[in-house]
Amino acid sequence: MSAVPAYDLAMDEMSVALSFALGTTIVSTTPAAAAAPAPAPAKKEKKGKAKKEEKKEEDDDDFDVFGDDDDDGGEDEKEEKTESRAEMLARLKKEAEERTARKEAKQRTLVAIEVKPWDTEQDLNELWKKITTEIKPEGLKWGETCHLQEVAFGIKKICMTFTMGVKNSSDDVIEKIQEFEDEVQSVEVVSMNVL
Repeated sequence: MSAVPAYDLAMDEMSVALSFALGTTIVSTTPAAAAAPAPAPAKKEKKGKAKKEEKKEEDDDDFDVFGDDDDDGGEDEKEEKTESRAEMLARLKKEAEERTARKEAKQRTLVAIEVKPWDTEQDLNELWKKITTEIKPEGLKWGETCHLQEVAFGIKKICMTFTMGVKNSSDDVIEKIQEFEDEVQSVEVVSMNVL
């Protein structure tokens, strides 16, 4: 780097800043600046810089800002990329559907219901056996036992459970139980838990 020039009132601030940035001295019209000779290596640097600038200009002409180096082959590559992307999306969608189907096949719901009869003299164990044997949609499994709970005045209700898959509906099961109109007063869902 060249020596910093002496402060001269004749030079403006911009030229001083440029001289520091470029590392060169600025020739001034004042007699003090004329007495100080300019260093010779600075001129050689200018020639070297001029050659470098010419090379940079040539390189800048070759540089494409938008990345369109090859105009002919670019369209074909873009079409191939969109096709491969479409294939990739189709593959990912298919895999996601398969995972969802596997999860749904494993997913079960435990439903607890209460069946209330019309009469106190009704055999509730017989009613439970009738419900579990006659109502058997695919994917539904009844609990092995039932519990009898007292409601009031000697009337009891059947507390029972069943598990169902995703394809089953608890509303359909309840409607089928309520079709036993002579024996069943009402059916209530106590809880539903996804297993």
